[in-house]
Amino acid sequence: MSDGKVKVMIVDDHDMVRMGLKTYLSMEPSFEVIAEASDGQGAINYLNNAESELYPDIILMDLMMPGMNGAEATRHILGSYPGLKIVILTSFLEDELVVEAVESGAVSYVLKTVSAEELIYALQGAYRGMPVMTGDVAQALTRGIRQRTVQGDSAGLTEREKEVLLLIAEGKSNKEIGEELHISIKTVKTHVSNLLMKCELDDRTQLAIYAHRQGWVSNS
Repeated sequence: MSDGKVKVMIVDDHDMVRMGLKTYLSMEPSFEVIAEASDGQGAINYLNNAESELYPDIILMDLMMPGMNGAEATRHILGSYPGLKIVILTSFLEDELVVEAVESGAVSYVLKTVSAEELIYALQGAYRGMPVMTGDVAQALTRGIRQRTVQGDSAGLTEREKEVLLLIAEGKSNKEIGEELHISIKTVKTHVSNLLMKCELDDRTQLAIYAHRQGWVSNS
């Protein structure tokens, strides 16, 4: 963030979409659009050549683009620039695409039909590392996960770790998990760290996906 503003890069293959998003965000005092690209490779090229002070805090990434799509670009970018936050903005709500986007490391998946207020909320959440998904996107994510072939085993998890994992999959915070299991927040954090290590995952969102894919989460 520079001068109190969150720096945003817009990646979309439609000129009018980029122009519209840039125009709107320019009216939001907390955001500054510092770069644009028309495809995933263009975004990577910009980052590879930009000075550090011109790195974006958030990339607003279209999903379906010619050449390198948004999910693939997200995976490449976060492999080299893990501190960036990426929000997928798309017209598509196919279950598998939602799963692919989240698994690539995107913080949030937002449809282009959202209101301006919802988009700003998603960007503000992304800056804080907080996933934001509308109900229809969350349902598509759940359906997409269930459609995947269940692979692997319990990764050597203890019963307590599985309890913590299931509560993470329900969206509960560390404080809520501690209260439900009658353990301290410090102990919860230790279990979360162990889960990330054993499952070879990077964050809580991926842990939730893992729990669904193992079939451990109730459909109710």
